[in-house]
Amino acid sequence: MKMFRYLPLCLAVSAACMAPAQAQSLVELYESARASDSTYQSAKAQYDANLAKADQGRAQLLPTANLTAGANRNFYDQTVPRIDRDFTGLSTSLGASQPLYRPANLATYQQAMRSVEIARAQLLQAEQDLVIRVSQSYFDVLGAQDTLEFVRAQKLAVAEQLASAKRNFEVGTATITDTREAQARYDLVIAQEIAADNDLKVKKLALDILVSKTNAQPAPLALPVVLPPVMPADIDVWTQQAEADHPGVQVARVNLDIARLETEKAKAGHKPTLDLTASYGVNRYPSGSTTSAVAYRSNVATVGLSLNVPLFAGFSVQNRIRETLSLEDKAAADLEAARRLVVQGTRANFFGVTSFQGQVKAYEAAESSSQLALDANKLGYQVGVRINIDVLNSQSQLFQTKRDLASARYNVLVGGLKLKQANGTLRPEDLQAVNALLAQR
Repeated sequence: MKMFRYLPLCLAVSAACMAPAQAQSLVELYESARASDSTYQSAKAQYDANLAKADQGRAQLLPTANLTAGANRNFYDQTVPRIDRDFTGLSTSLGASQPLYRPANLATYQQAMRSVEIARAQLLQAEQDLVIRVSQSYFDVLGAQDTLEFVRAQKLAVAEQLASAKRNFEVGTATITDTREAQARYDLVIAQEIAADNDLKVKKLALDILVSKTNAQPAPLALPVVLPPVMPADIDVWTQQAEADHPGVQVARVNLDIARLETEKAKAGHKPTLDLTASYGVNRYPSGSTTSAVAYRSNVATVGLSLNVPLFAGFSVQNRIRETLSLEDKAAADLEAARRLVVQGTRANFFGVTSFQGQVKAYEAAESSSQLALDANKLGYQVGVRINIDVLNSQSQLFQTKRDLASARYNVLVGGLKLKQANGTLRPEDLQAVNALLAQR
């Protein structure tokens, strides 16, 4: 009987001691997922594409140059005076233009630079999402492993109780009811073991696909488990960081800047443009031309300014300005909605983590109490003041408490990461703190 009391602890210790030989840490599996996860790689490719697109906006402020060349054969026939001549013309021209004053082009360039900030924030969101997905899958596997181990330990305990009930029935100190109750509980635990084993296989498959490994083995938590507190403990600090640093808020804020620049572009439709132009051309006639039978060539160089003043465009500019002003209002409303959503999410996750921490303390106390209750019921059964179902119920309560305690611990760790994601401060480096709580090799 005393051996059963320490059976779950022995299973946990043996798992912690055996797992590190083949186990991978959370950081190792995250790095593997980062290198192969299709969702993250897609976001990274989109980020690179956005950077290249942003550079295109700079082109509208830079000079342009064109080189053209041509060759033609001319047939000239004149009656008075009589001229009948065939000749070849060759031409080459180099032209360049430099924008001097184009406010619309400047606004486009500034929008392109803002889009780089959006691309960076979106990549950060994808990175944070990958951290959470790997962490959640990692601890899902550990939780499923714990559940299977506890169910198997419960099966051994129920089998022991079933054997005891049969022996007592054979010697006449117990009724057949005790045996049947133990047998029914044993059959139930067998079904639970099958379900727990299948759940573990499914969760391990999900982790393997995510990290692109076969039979990934997460390292368990080191014993004794010491969970870190939420720091800072002030919820207002978390919400203030969320409003300032969350990628979603940053994207909404930059979108408002881009909308304002779009209005500036629309207003530029009323403004003149000024360009500096230059060209150099060479025309050659190896066999003469219409005016001369002697070969010659001409060189022409020009430098000048090109001014364009818009006068009337059918009220399109005015209507475009009205459109962009409305889009500014929309972007401002989206920014406020993003702020409120982020603050709400941060508060909800903060309360969630603190709740899980409270549950851990409560389950730790419940585990001790359940163990004492089980010992008392076993002793009462031996002396005849308790029946077999009391012992079986105490066993179920103890193992359920152990499963809930393990789950609450994992929820605290994943919840801490989700809290940082909610306020926008989550970084891959935050996995190091969680990694330090795992059993080391």
